[in-house]
Amino acid sequence: MGSYVPGTREEQQAMLEAMGFTSMEDLFRDIPGEVRVQAMLDLPEGKSELEVRRAMEEMAARDHVFATVFRGAGAYRHYIPSMVKNVISKEDLQTAYTPYQAEISQGILQSIFEYQTMICELTGMDASNASVYDGASAAAEAIAMCRERKRKKAWISATVQPGVLETVKTYCFGNEMELALIPEKDGVTDVEFLREHLDGETACVYIQHPNYYGNLEPAEEMGEIIHEAGAKYIMGVNPISLGALKTPREYGADVAVGEGQPLGLPLAFGGPYLGFMTCVAAMTRKLPGRIVGQTVDENGKTGYVLTLQAREQHIRREKASSNICSNQALCALAVGTYLAAMGSEGLHSAALQCTSKAHYLAGGLAEAGLALEHPEREFFHEFVTVSDLPADRILEALEARDIMGGYPLDGRRILWCCTELNTKEEMDRVVRIVREVQEGC
Repeated sequence: MGSYVPGTREEQQAMLEAMGFTSMEDLFRDIPGEVRVQAMLDLPEGKSELEVRRAMEEMAARDHVFATVFRGAGAYRHYIPSMVKNVISKEDLQTAYTPYQAEISQGILQSIFEYQTMICELTGMDASNASVYDGASAAAEAIAMCRERKRKKAWISATVQPGVLETVKTYCFGNEMELALIPEKDGVTDVEFLREHLDGETACVYIQHPNYYGNLEPAEEMGEIIHEAGAKYIMGVNPISLGALKTPREYGADVAVGEGQPLGLPLAFGGPYLGFMTCVAAMTRKLPGRIVGQTVDENGKTGYVLTLQAREQHIRREKASSNICSNQALCALAVGTYLAAMGSEGLHSAALQCTSKAHYLAGGLAEAGLALEHPEREFFHEFVTVSDLPADRILEALEARDIMGGYPLDGRRILWCCTELNTKEEMDRVVRIVREVQEGC
């Protein structure tokens, strides 16, 4: 980041004088003394570059990066083409932020437009935005955009990711929407309960497909039930799964959202991530955040603009259904670069590898004594096993061999995940270790 050089004291003083101030103290004179810090902050002494490097390396050494990972539960370890990091590391792209002056931000607007286009192609929907922090925020924003004057109740399945559910609860509390839970039945959403409880007050229903347990929901049937009740159908989807499964549009969804992290973003200790939001054309005006459109200038040349700008952070704030102010442009650029590098064939291949390897591992674990919790259910790349042994005992045995096993759901249930990065040798090794633990007890 060679161009980031702090201003000298002389330059700072010149800027102060240009603004009509004599000193930094003068600059903050309007802040009441009782709320200002009077003494120096209790900060350690500054360090040299070498000392800082040593301290950071010492902290980093405390972390352990597993050689093999079979855990997902909302954040996934996928192959990221080298060009993704190469592109987003370019200084002029990495520092680009919100295009408030759209007419001079053509480059960043084009990257957002291309991201939106590819997300629409992936989901089969008509419009996309580019402003949401993560998949949980996208789910909550989707529910908020479906609220109507006479419909202020939302239903959400108990089979969604727990973090999504908690975020949706928080949003609904804040915007005074009633939120009700559809119970789980045999690893998926209880369809009959849904059919019996939807009424004229229901604004929308949120379903995750594949769900938190990896199972495929009866998504098309639920869409028909929801629309018969006059409500909007929101689907939360894993974007990699769309390389093999039907699109949300084909299931009848009005809004499709999800976590963009699998599309070229590293696990990175939980962020930064990217929530994607798409919808059918009829709901475009309710889609929050920034939407970039393509047009032509007076000379007929292609140009990009911020579409529907009279939105939550501008002149209609008091009528807004959202307070999105983020941009997430760098993460969106990474996702766009990933999708461009992979192409439809690459994404299809990744999806097939994920699901085929997950089914191979599930079969091996079943032979080793870990039964599928719902063997009658189809799944994508995650599945739950049940054991007579405590889950911790199995996971500790794997960890001792530098393998991060599945996510423990409770005492004897484990949520496993496979991606294209897992090899047959790794899966066979996991099965052998699990069998040893089972036989040893």
